Amino acid sequence: MGDFVMPSLGADMVEGTFLEWLVSPGDRVKRGDVIAVVETPKSAVEVECFEDGTVAELLAHEGDVVPVGGVLARLEPAAAPAAAAPRPAPAAAPAPEPAPASALETAAARPAPAPAAAHQPPVSPVVRHRAHELGIDLATVTGTGRHGAVTRADLEHAASARSAPVRTPGVPAQARTTARQRISPYARRLAAELGTELHGIQGTGAGGAVTAADVRSAPAGPGPSAPPAPPPPAARPAAAATPRRADADTMRQSIAALMTVSNREIPHYYLTATVDLTAALEWMRARNRELPVEQRLVPSALLLVAAARSARELPELNGHWVDDAFRPSATVDLGLILSLRRGGLLVPAIPRADTLSVVEMMAAMRELTTRARAGRLRGSDLASPSITVSNLGDQGVESVLGVIYPPQVALVGFGAVSERPWAVDGLLGVRPLVTATLSGDHRATDGAVGARFLKHLDRLLQRPEEL
Repeated sequence: MGDFVMPSLGADMVEGTFLEWLVSPGDRVKRGDVIAVVETPKSAVEVECFEDGTVAELLAHEGDVVPVGGVLARLEPAAAPAAAAPRPAPAAAPAPEPAPASALETAAARPAPAPAAAHQPPVSPVVRHRAHELGIDLATVTGTGRHGAVTRADLEHAASARSAPVRTPGVPAQARTTARQRISPYARRLAAELGTELHGIQGTGAGGAVTAADVRSAPAGPGPSAPPAPPPPAARPAAAATPRRADADTMRQSIAALMTVSNREIPHYYLTATVDLTAALEWMRARNRELPVEQRLVPSALLLVAAARSARELPELNGHWVDDAFRPSATVDLGLILSLRRGGLLVPAIPRADTLSVVEMMAAMRELTTRARAGRLRGSDLASPSITVSNLGDQGVESVLGVIYPPQVALVGFGAVSERPWAVDGLLGVRPLVTATLSGDHRATDGAVGARFLKHLDRLLQRPEEL
């Protein structure tokens, strides 16, 4: 019997609030399957199973506050291969040949499989929240996801079908297609506010989807034919408007506590270098001509790869300060600081970032950013990074003098790529430049090590074909 415990989902995490099980007792699970949802001070995180087996007992309940390492469930180890021995059954199959009718009788007498309701497929918090926004009873929705799970697309389809006009013999076919019309959630809410009839709007979005701009440009429909109004305020829990604010406050408090510790306990030093990206951007443009649109590169991918390779070259900066000593990390797990739209920061990790090509790094960045901003991060995404990068170039910032994320001992910052005067071989010209900075922990390294890091990063970006 094995224990499934509360994982550590960040250096500052000491406990987590259990939100939801996505499995039931008796379910077989494999390593990497998402089986639970846990809330940390910064976000709700989908937690994966660490081994193959069968769920024997669920110990945690919704709302339980469980310390890191606390037992959430018990798992039976995966059955030994010998369990698959009952293969000789086919040899015995010819025996019941003389009584074909008995097979029909047996099938009729065999108890019917348990109804689907006996084992409801798990519903993710994101889907449940969206169902609440749309006022949809999840029990009425047929899921098309894995094992019949309800997905966001199922909810949107159900909402469209609910708002479609009743089918009558005299109604043209075009009006009856509304149930299958794609409508963005924001456009649906906006139409309800403006009293606009959705099924009369020609969508201009991807695949003919109705967008908010289409709703604004459409004439407002008469009051009686307006779409059904959202549920009255009384039908919604009074707390429904406050969780976002509370979550933001909790995240802010967590960040404040961690950064206070960093500034109080870590003696920072800062180094800055200006890097000429002419060669890197020319290589990137040539590479993009060969790649599909959805895989094309941005400068951030090159900067992250260069930072990860430089951390591998200077292992004194890649690790953690624990128990008054530096412990180097065996791998370069690159933390990427992401700013959330609702406020606050997350630092998910890209494991073994130094082994990735620029194209692979671009895919990892895109996937991680999408999951973080959709609130679908997994426990493995929040494994403790060994070094972190803060890239604020898209905000127009020239340089980043960051605060180290403990227990790490270094943070790399990148500003905006901008064209500035730059002398090359005695000739002044305009070049694309980026300011790279290093925040170092003076307990673990000195400025000379940080300087070698920035010099190595510059050297890699001058030879992008080697990345």
